[in-house]
Amino acid sequence: MAACAVRYGKFVAAMMLFPAAAMAQEVLPEAPQQLGVTSSDTLPHDLSPWGMFLSADIVVQAVMVGLAFASVVTWTVWLAKTIELLGARRNAQNTLKTIAAARSLGEAVERTKTSSGAVTQLLDAAVKELQLSSDIADKEGIKERVASRLDRIEAAHSRRIARGINVLATIGATGPFVGLFGTVWGIMNSFIGISKSHTTSLAVVAPGIAEALLATAFGLVAAIPAVVIYNLFARMITGYRALLGDASAEVLRLVSRDLDRHAESSGHRHSLAAAAE
Repeated sequence: MAACAVRYGKFVAAMMLFPAAAMAQEVLPEAPQQLGVTSSDTLPHDLSPWGMFLSADIVVQAVMVGLAFASVVTWTVWLAKTIELLGARRNAQNTLKTIAAARSLGEAVERTKTSSGAVTQLLDAAVKELQLSSDIADKEGIKERVASRLDRIEAAHSRRIARGINVLATIGATGPFVGLFGTVWGIMNSFIGISKSHTTSLAVVAPGIAEALLATAFGLVAAIPAVVIYNLFARMITGYRALLGDASAEVLRLVSRDLDRHAESSGHRHSLAAAAE
């Protein structure tokens, strides 16, 4: 009797475990898809930057194209302004050495006949003011007018040499935010794809996330060089302005020297005329 009871209990246990095993066999093949694990056939094949760009949303593509254009502008400005700044600085240094060795304004003008640039314009402005003030005896007034002309020329050349670098500041300040906008838009598209497909498969999520990160990378590639180049140009322009300030001071010294010589020679002639009388 006891043996029959034992066999009956084993039979009942087997009957209870059979449905559970059948259900497990039905669930296990679907588990990888529920966990987001897919076969290599369902994953996107082209995850290169160009492939991600082509498969991106039109808004993300526009962001990437704009940032790529900003990067081209950055390097174009760098090349053009580097050539301009180096040439202007070399010309100013050479002309400054020439006029620093001159004893008078006329001698400085004679030595810089073949030169051109900001320092030469400073000399021409001083000569012009002296010619216009030739009938005025007030030396201090002449010096003030000469200094005013030199200041205006110096300011004009400073503005001219700094033209174009503000675009670098704009790119450096806005580039990361534009890239972040593309990132947010790409992530939004990823969540929309998840909602429409009712699955968390990597084949749905990965491309949108990759496109979003690519937009961020474009923003950093555009912004970082722009900031570095802008700071470099700011230091170079500051040095150029210092050279123009030194040139203005040297021209003022030549003007003051000539005025003093003229006053002494006039006084000497006046004393000789008085002695002759």
